[in-house]
Amino acid sequence: MNHRAGFVSILGRPNVGKSTLMNVLVGERLSVITDKAQTTRHRIKGILSGEDFQIVFSDTPGILKPYYKMHESMMSQVSEAIEDADIIIYVIDPEIRELDDTLQQLVQKDFRKLIIAINKVDMRTQPEIQQLISQWKGKLPQAEVVPVSALHQFNIRKIFEAIIENLPEHPAYYPKDELTDKSYRFLVSEIIREKILKIYQKEVPYSAEVVVDEFKEEEKITRIRALIYVARESQRIIIIGHKGRMIKRLGTDARKEIEIFLKQKVFLELSVKVDKDWRDSEQALKRFGYEM
Repeated sequence: MNHRAGFVSILGRPNVGKSTLMNVLVGERLSVITDKAQTTRHRIKGILSGEDFQIVFSDTPGILKPYYKMHESMMSQVSEAIEDADIIIYVIDPEIRELDDTLQQLVQKDFRKLIIAINKVDMRTQPEIQQLISQWKGKLPQAEVVPVSALHQFNIRKIFEAIIENLPEHPAYYPKDELTDKSYRFLVSEIIREKILKIYQKEVPYSAEVVVDEFKEEEKITRIRALIYVARESQRIIIIGHKGRMIKRLGTDARKEIEIFLKQKVFLELSVKVDKDWRDSEQALKRFGYEM
């Protein structure tokens, strides 16, 4: 039996549901999922292994025009994911009707497969969905166009089958029991950051970065100490809240989620630090794990 293995990069603009689709395809919760745009900041690989195949998915930051050095790092990770890919899944929502610059570039590249996943079709009628499929097939005749609802896991099987059919013959790239290339420290920091995105409003979540300073596994408990970096003192005050109520809520919500993820009791300690303009500081970005 021939073994197949390859890299599948999931791309798209912010807030189209890329991370939800990645998590559904991998069967694990690896990427930050919120209803806010620009939540994915790093390329996260999710590894799905079967008896005769291995798929290495890459969830990438949403494609945007860089404003900070952080954005430049994010877009360089998108470029890397494109260069590595055997198969591209480009996620759009029903409101997107035109080819953007990235799609124009992808059309000119030689991938084994380009899949246009029209996400969030659960609120559309069948005639509307058929019209969307026809429009995108007209624009991109070489692509496979698949309507999906990542949230409700509609048509995910069709995406999966298209991937399997187009994987090149190759030995597995990773051990079969690995789920991601990221460490537990990184994934825990992402869970905390996701809770910040959900609990706090306006600019605060976009100015926050989380670093796990300590990750100590004991027999019956995992002790975690994490630092939340923000750009201004006013944001630090908002994160903490009146009499520490907001950071206590954040810690409780994050701890419960981390316990589910690690399948173990967790002690979580959070603190907040100001690092002015960290999003434009190469030194700070490297410290936070961004590739410059």
